[in-house]
Amino acid sequence: MPQSNQDEPLLLYLNEAIATIREKEVLFQMITNKLRLIFPFDLIGINVFDKELLNKRLFLRKYVGGSTPGPPPDATAGNFSPIAGSPVEQLVADPRLRHISLEEYAAHYPDFEPFNKLRREGIYYMTTVPLWLSGRLTGFLILSAARRPALTPADERLLEKIGSLVAVAVGNTLAFEEIARREQERSMQLAVTHALLSIKQREPLFQAIAEALGKVVPFEYFGIRINRTGPTKNFEAFAEFSRVGAGPLEALAIDREQQASLDQRGGSYEQLHSLLQTSGVYTGADFHALAVRYPRLRYVYEHYGTRAMLVAMLWQRPDSQAVLTLSAADPEAFNVDNQATIQALLPQIVLALENLFAFEQLEELKAKVEQERTYLIDEINTDRPADGLIGNSPALQQVRQRIAQVAGTDATVLITGETGTGKEVVARALHQASPRHGRALVKINCAALPTQLIESELFGHEKGAYTGAVERRIGKFELADGGTIFLDEVGELPLDLQAKLLRVLQEKEFERLGSNRVLQTDARVLAATNRVLEDEVRAGRFRADLYYRLNVFPIHLQPLRERPQDIGPLVQHYLANLSKRLARPPRPIRPADMAALQAYPWPGNIRELEHVLEQAIIVSQGQWLEFGGFASGPALLALPPGPATYEAPAAALTTNQSDAPIKTLRDQERDHILTALHRTEGRVSGPNGAALLLDINPKTLEARMKKLGIRRMVGIG
Repeated sequence: MPQSNQDEPLLLYLNEAIATIREKEVLFQMITNKLRLIFPFDLIGINVFDKELLNKRLFLRKYVGGSTPGPPPDATAGNFSPIAGSPVEQLVADPRLRHISLEEYAAHYPDFEPFNKLRREGIYYMTTVPLWLSGRLTGFLILSAARRPALTPADERLLEKIGSLVAVAVGNTLAFEEIARREQERSMQLAVTHALLSIKQREPLFQAIAEALGKVVPFEYFGIRINRTGPTKNFEAFAEFSRVGAGPLEALAIDREQQASLDQRGGSYEQLHSLLQTSGVYTGADFHALAVRYPRLRYVYEHYGTRAMLVAMLWQRPDSQAVLTLSAADPEAFNVDNQATIQALLPQIVLALENLFAFEQLEELKAKVEQERTYLIDEINTDRPADGLIGNSPALQQVRQRIAQVAGTDATVLITGETGTGKEVVARALHQASPRHGRALVKINCAALPTQLIESELFGHEKGAYTGAVERRIGKFELADGGTIFLDEVGELPLDLQAKLLRVLQEKEFERLGSNRVLQTDARVLAATNRVLEDEVRAGRFRADLYYRLNVFPIHLQPLRERPQDIGPLVQHYLANLSKRLARPPRPIRPADMAALQAYPWPGNIRELEHVLEQAIIVSQGQWLEFGGFASGPALLALPPGPATYEAPAAALTTNQSDAPIKTLRDQERDHILTALHRTEGRVSGPNGAALLLDINPKTLEARMKKLGIRRMVGIG
């Protein structure tokens, strides 16, 4: 037992230690060792209260003996917990030095597990000493022992004096820790501010923020998740980093497939929606209880060894929510001070997010405007008539009428026809005649891209959506918002993409590849195909529902062989443009060559005609446009340099015999036309043509020749 003459040296020693030692652990280790020499106890602890005496926290707890080393499970070190409902409320109600028997005291709190564990470890008695600082109760010094302490009144007075010194020590230590914490916070905020001013890319920016935060708050995982669609309750990974041991932070790739796999194995973030509505600290037993309740947390508990989590709500708005989560393997990694530090940093993190959103939006708009500019320049440089349609045949006039009927609406148009008939020209004419002509006409050939890239081209992708996706890409539907998108060769789309296209047509919404964010589009859809989609539907290669969605307003283009009267205007148009582009003098075309061009069936339609004319311009050297002298396809082989000759039966060239059988009118007409062609050396039109000889319109003659099966004899000069 202490002697009165020992009081003064002990108090002086403690007072000097309090005045000179600043490290919390060193100071209280010294106090514990000194008190242990005088007073018999097995466990020492200090409960610190807030100013309102509503909450408490275990500021220091240390075993110096007993059967099991380690801290008791009263509360997580540094975390505040309510005084009301705990045994401490009786101490606060009557703050004085007292000796407590746990058996008697625990009778009032039978469910207070810390008392039960203390008794299991052989601790049955406690001496509580109030800590007063400037007349205010700041906490209690608690000495616990296996045996009842036999303290004299002098011992109790000494403990009260020691309590006053300990109160000063606790106050000083907390003050020094607060100063150090604020200094760390200022350094962290300066680092975050520097990152905000100097870094614009998402990953480096939040990695710098996470590194600065990690110097103040220990963690193994840093993640920001955003729910931009509200009702879906699906928190999308926006920025995630992790560290192993004391190593540096490493970015976690936001891979859609991996995320879906994790959602399937460990439960989705949607299950955590209610938990992520408020900020909180979950450590030790609290986190274990959450892991039992939520499959996602149970998965990280078992597979990653996570034992503590800190949640900070960044914002909660009608259209979006954002949450920051930290996790660690240490069961006591986080406390209320850490939460306060995070809360102080939240305005800067929110500012970083909003700045990044604005910057990314500007980058997207810049890329979108640049791509629109490319499309618009292409349209401006296209040298065609106002509607782009060349010719005056009845079939083409009907197409013009159909365009005029539908252009002013937003109806989906399906343009059909053989390859090379000008489906893209019709799409351009529709766009130019529509109210959307001020925005871009975005074109995509569905047959020209590999299957695995079509979805990315149509809908875009996020960084890391698949191998090689090193940056975010804007899709064609997003680019065409407010304008028109032309899906050429839509019949080539694979079935899985047909379903996604159907969703865009029905709901006007889609998702980028690798993202759960739903985007809206106001793009008018024009589609074209040279396939017969009804046959494709019957064969199971095209979805019937998508076909009906596309076929709202069909426009069919007749092949060039069925509108030969358009060949003349097309030839003149292409001769003028191609001669200018190829820097060759314009050359006239012989009437016989024009007639041959009009009679040829053109399986490649207008595209084939353009290529034939281009080759003729290149090889021509004389006064006339020459189509002979080379062979590069069936179209050219059908165009001889000289007059065309026709097959004429011998019977038509000899005198009729009296015993010859009488011919039908069809045969007579055929022979008559062949005789005229023979006399004109194969010329159909012109001043020396068969049409003039027969007194018939050249177009009518050509039609009759086709009906009667009169074919040309090909000559190669």
